[in-house]
Amino acid sequence: MLSPAPQAEFVWQIVPTVMIEMLQDKDAQKAQRVMAAMLQMKKIDIATLKRAYEGE
Repeated sequence: MLSPAPQAEFVWQIVPTVMIEMLQDKDAQKAQRVMAAMLQMKKIDIATLKRAYEGE
């Protein structure tokens, strides 16, 4: 008996430009805060990332 073929799974993400800019900031502490905040998210929350970027 043959097993059914696995369904193809497509995964893609849209990365907001502002997030890329914050992660590439020359100030490593700002970029690290943004990354730390982002890693806790299931959905990207730009307002929260901006607060992390500003050190709030």
